[in-house]
Amino acid sequence: MTPSRPTTVVAITGGYVVPVSSDPIENGTVLIEDGVITEVGAHVRIPKDAVIIPADGTWVLPGFIESHGHVGIHEEANGPAGNDTNEMTNPNMAAARAIDAIDIEDEGFRDALSGGITSVVVKPGSGNPIGGQTVAMKTWGGRTIDEQVISDSVSVKSALGENPKRVYGHKDKTPATRMGVALVIRQAFEDAKFYAAQRANAADNGEPFKKDLWLDTLARVLDGELAWDQHTHRHDDIATAIRLADEFGYRLVVNHGTEAHKIADILAERGIPVIFGPMFTSRSKVELKDRAIANLATIAAAGVTVAITTDHPVVPINFLVHQASLAVKEGLPRDVALQALTVNPASILGLDSRVGSLSEGLDGDVVLWSGDPLDINSRAERVLIGGVTVYEWDETTHRGITVERGGDHRPAA
Repeated sequence: MTPSRPTTVVAITGGYVVPVSSDPIENGTVLIEDGVITEVGAHVRIPKDAVIIPADGTWVLPGFIESHGHVGIHEEANGPAGNDTNEMTNPNMAAARAIDAIDIEDEGFRDALSGGITSVVVKPGSGNPIGGQTVAMKTWGGRTIDEQVISDSVSVKSALGENPKRVYGHKDKTPATRMGVALVIRQAFEDAKFYAAQRANAADNGEPFKKDLWLDTLARVLDGELAWDQHTHRHDDIATAIRLADEFGYRLVVNHGTEAHKIADILAERGIPVIFGPMFTSRSKVELKDRAIANLATIAAAGVTVAITTDHPVVPINFLVHQASLAVKEGLPRDVALQALTVNPASILGLDSRVGSLSEGLDGDVVLWSGDPLDINSRAERVLIGGVTVYEWDETTHRGITVERGGDHRPAA
């Protein structure tokens, strides 16, 4: 594979183009200029200086989005030294930021490319009632993480249920029960409301004000700037999540939602989305006893906006599309499955002005598949981020090649 260089104009031609946000196009073209999609269609005028990427015989789709992963913050094969997912020294770690703990050389990012994933929302773990701030980033392309960030103002991770009560119960401190977990969250938001009022009063009077990173973050949630990513499996914990969101008025996103099918009508009525998964797991704890891939189809059928997650490294990130395939087998409509990998996670987490479909004005993150990506036999043959090829399948060696940051390339993991 010859590493691609950034070019002004790239035209991907002749493929079966699936924008997701609109109808598929036979023998379509995707035109990318300066890293941004400028036109998608069957009759696109291609500039003379464009670099042509023939896509004949392939399916051309937007890069997939992993909307709840720990890639880079929970590194593979590095043991405890590579696991910075949970700062479990305080039940409230709202001020902690995932961006400060992500290693972009984690092998999981190369795996993501092989699975057609070009964007990921990396989140702190679920050991705390309030775990910290998430970050949306591209899966490749920068020398530092800062060059790959889509947005560092996405959401705050929170957890209900067994995880936080187990962590702090073992320490003989609050929270040791579901009541205690909800109490920590409720008190934190009450403090944030008072903080925001004090801050506004100081601003009105031209007085100095000391910034509290914990309370300032939660005030951003109350202001609607950040979503509230709620780790929750059981239906009673989901009900608690809704109760808290109603009480404080923040934008709730259910993460995991193992038993969300039991109250899917309530979630649909309130417009609360669900990031569902991981699916390739056993019933490893009490909260997962009703786990079933078919639950996703039930949730979606009720009218809930859904996305799919591997919760990497719980399930390898490149298996994201395979989870969607099995969800289709268990009743999820094909079009919804593709939406759950693209436009839905983008809209749920406020990233749809950059990624999620092949549409004019969005980033040129495009994947050429050997066939229907929901077919288990299809593979990602070429991946572009911002119009630049970063990964390509080598049929000769039967291995994927990633363009490395230094300009060299080597086989992908």
